[in-house]
Amino acid sequence: MDLIFISCAFLAGFVALKCHLPPLVGFLVTGFILHYFGYESNQMITTLADLGVTLLLFSIGLKLDIKTLLAKEVWAGATLHNLLCTLMFAAALLALQYLGLHSLSGLGIPQLLIIGFALSFSSTVFAVKSLQEKGEMNAIYGTLAIGILVMQDIFAVIFLSASTGKLPHWYAVALFLLPFIRPVFYKLLDWVGHGEMLVLFGIFFALVMGAGLFQIVGLKPDLGAIILGMLLSDHSKASELSKSLFNLKELFLVCFFLNIGLSAQPTLTGLLLALVLIVLLPLKGVLYFWVLNRFHFRVRTTLLASLSLFNYSEFGLIVGGLAYHQGWLPGDILVTIAIAVPISFIVAAPIGKKGHELYRRASHWLKPQLAETLNPKDKLINPGNAQVLILGMGRIGTGAYDELYSRHGNICLGIELKEESVAQQREEGRNVINGDATDPDFWERILDKDRVKLILLAMPHNQGNKVALDLLQQNNFNGQIAAIAEYNDQKEDMLNSGAHAAFNIYSEAGTGFARHVCQQLKPKFEPSSTK
Repeated sequence: MDLIFISCAFLAGFVALKCHLPPLVGFLVTGFILHYFGYESNQMITTLADLGVTLLLFSIGLKLDIKTLLAKEVWAGATLHNLLCTLMFAAALLALQYLGLHSLSGLGIPQLLIIGFALSFSSTVFAVKSLQEKGEMNAIYGTLAIGILVMQDIFAVIFLSASTGKLPHWYAVALFLLPFIRPVFYKLLDWVGHGEMLVLFGIFFALVMGAGLFQIVGLKPDLGAIILGMLLSDHSKASELSKSLFNLKELFLVCFFLNIGLSAQPTLTGLLLALVLIVLLPLKGVLYFWVLNRFHFRVRTTLLASLSLFNYSEFGLIVGGLAYHQGWLPGDILVTIAIAVPISFIVAAPIGKKGHELYRRASHWLKPQLAETLNPKDKLINPGNAQVLILGMGRIGTGAYDELYSRHGNICLGIELKEESVAQQREEGRNVINGDATDPDFWERILDKDRVKLILLAMPHNQGNKVALDLLQQNNFNGQIAAIAEYNDQKEDMLNSGAHAAFNIYSEAGTGFARHVCQQLKPKFEPSSTK
């Protein structure tokens, strides 16, 4: 049976790719089809699905800064949307009840509010998968969407604890010690090195230290995975750890989407009401847009974030299932939510993939924010008189900046991701701003790009430089581009991808070292008879 599941998932994912849809749509459809032919989920599929979700949330934590959750647009935006969305869905279902929709008869206001609350969540798994496939996890709208999803996870934990009457165990207060022993975690991460031990470290911390520890003290395991990831997010190997877990996580998540389809028990009444909920889904997207627009993001950022959250969530199933077991909701409503969630994924997948195209078509209908009122994180960037942009102000970028300054004066603008590095560079007198050159929004926000004649790609990781190069070409940059590389094959790849020049940092460092030694020490060598 497992071989049948794997074969069907592969074929359906392949067909989805050929139809320009995310593979997860194929996995969902596979689950429905297999269920129709009598197949059901099993313990192995369920276990692997849970592992995939846990590793996904741990990976999110590795890339999430706690300051993201403390931002007003995240915690206030998530809270406001959750409240308004719950009321909106409850009101819409109440109106349908008065219009005579049979499947809603007999439900009171409290029950409608519970359904509205279950429908207010968006899917963390779906949204993150979509952002990863588009390479826009670091985009402003991507980090905004992920922050809101994490806040929704916290709301779910609070609801589940309150509704069951089960508070965390008293010794859960020991979890507040975790930040204080973070240096120990960092040492362990340093000691495990690379390769298989790094992968095993990630699995151990996600499943045991995160999910397992939180479950022992009576808290939601998924919350533990996110928090443990966040505790490691400032480590220099956090990005490497996330990449090492990527393929394993992706494989397990195939089981997650299969499991949704295999676990559904469709009924005609449930299917019809689920289609009604799909018709109401655009109201949720519009509400996201309205709420985020209150925080003065650019229309593009607001729209793309709203489209990323344009779905129902597996948390709706958890909330609905709990309400059903508590006797608050009838079984038909749980079936309805179980059907509506995967259908919302299938509807949202092509819409999210075409988000940029939808923005281009709808931008003239949407009222833009005034430049002076824009959120500081989303403000337009004016490079001023800079003719050279240096992306990455580490040792190489700083050296290039100083050399160009000594030769041509103040013609450079440095772009650096780390805010503390930006502050230090400014203290030393350099013209440097905070920005992420791998963020598609960054290039959308830069004004007067035509004035820039040269861009130096000096970020420490080759993949970051490659992403920035691709984005520059997508934005039709007309100037010259030079890049650094650690290996000759990376150098050739950069040149083949459109860079005008690429330099191996090790060979260049050796050349520069020899030149400076000769200039400073002026050694007197005897003529060599051979070359």
